[in-house]
Amino acid sequence: MGEVPADWRRANVVPIFKKGKKNDPKNYRPVSLTSIPGKILEKIIKEVVCEHLETNAVIANSQHGFTKNKSCQTNLISFFDRVTSWVDTGNAVDVAYLDFSKAFDKVPHDLLANKLVKCGLDKTTVRWICNWLSKRTQRVLTNASSSSWKEVTSGVPQGSVLGLVLFNIFINDLDEGLEGTVIKFADNTKLGGIANTPEDRSRIQNDLDRLERWAETNKMKFNRDKCKILHQGRKNGMQRYRMGDAWLDSSVCEKDLGVLVDNKLNMSQQCDAAAKKATGILACINRGIASRSREVMLPLYSALVRPHLEYCVQFWAPQLKGDVDKLESVQRRATKMIKGLENKPYEERLKELGMFSLQKRRLRGDMIAMFSLQKRRLRGDMIAMYKYVRGSHRKEGASLFSAALETGTWNNGFKLQERRFHLNIRKNVLTVRAVGQWNSLPWAVVEAPSLEAFKQRLDGHLSGML
Repeated sequence: MGEVPADWRRANVVPIFKKGKKNDPKNYRPVSLTSIPGKILEKIIKEVVCEHLETNAVIANSQHGFTKNKSCQTNLISFFDRVTSWVDTGNAVDVAYLDFSKAFDKVPHDLLANKLVKCGLDKTTVRWICNWLSKRTQRVLTNASSSSWKEVTSGVPQGSVLGLVLFNIFINDLDEGLEGTVIKFADNTKLGGIANTPEDRSRIQNDLDRLERWAETNKMKFNRDKCKILHQGRKNGMQRYRMGDAWLDSSVCEKDLGVLVDNKLNMSQQCDAAAKKATGILACINRGIASRSREVMLPLYSALVRPHLEYCVQFWAPQLKGDVDKLESVQRRATKMIKGLENKPYEERLKELGMFSLQKRRLRGDMIAMFSLQKRRLRGDMIAMYKYVRGSHRKEGASLFSAALETGTWNNGFKLQERRFHLNIRKNVLTVRAVGQWNSLPWAVVEAPSLEAFKQRLDGHLSGML
């Protein structure tokens, strides 16, 4: 029982460039290509493991990576809902961006095995996983050349079906005992807390010390050069923090799960980056594709250009007119490239193509997100208390939304309580800005029986809006 064929424990590793200098091996992500039969069995084992984790609520609420109903976007919205609420009430806030060095490659197999047992998996499953991890061999393939086979003594293979789930189990206890708010996407970790007083800042430092001890205990290592502090809020004392004996640098802007976040939570820089990337790809299409038919251009735009304008946009949605226009101008140019539409107004081009403006698509995305959150209600709750991904700690279980105490019969019966704010950074977050629009939706839309039905009804409603 639990024996894995040797061929299923072999991997061809392909290095995928991330960023930085191409001659530095540290700037490549090793992706393991494994056997197809092995992947099929991995998928079966993964389903067993994931069912156990979900049924028993094993994975901490702070983990948003490769977890059902969570994503990069839920990570950002959940964390910065809390941060903006602190800043909005006059607090200084410090956020530590933490980076592990070769996190997936350094997972000790013996410690992982102990954590698999601790989380309650049956012995047969644990034995199979341990056998799958033991005596693994790999070689590197690059430029049509290959290295010799080497034994792998630690880590979970990136690119495997099971590896990400195992890593989530391994890192699950990272935030135990921490006082601040911590949130994760796999190994990408943020720690935040109020930093008004020396006592507040001492608590943040104590949490960083605990994290450093966790890393030592679990044979992991933080890349201290890449760990940064983002200081937010008025009258921030710009406290310096350390990991071990290394002082962490302060930053005015960090790339957080692919989104540029600055110390003022001004999203203009992210808008610039998104528009620039999308414009560059659109220019490549313009130069490289001869056909201008809508059958060719529209799928190319939808698949290659628009995703850059909408990745996690429910978090960083532009509010300044200049930023809104900057993003919209990309779609204006794209639709104008289509044969037969060159001289028609933008609104007519959209109508002929059956498209919404990007601004209306963002509103649509907000409402879809709100509907999904509405489905995450407490069991047996008859007034639809809207629950969202909770904060980093289980003790921080306050919902991001509250049901309105009174609802009228002329609109939807799932109204939410509108939240007060003082600053624009609070006004602009999804959990505040979208409530009014949600409350104005007709009952026939919000009471749709499924997400697909909701989208269809919402599209009909939005089509009638200017």
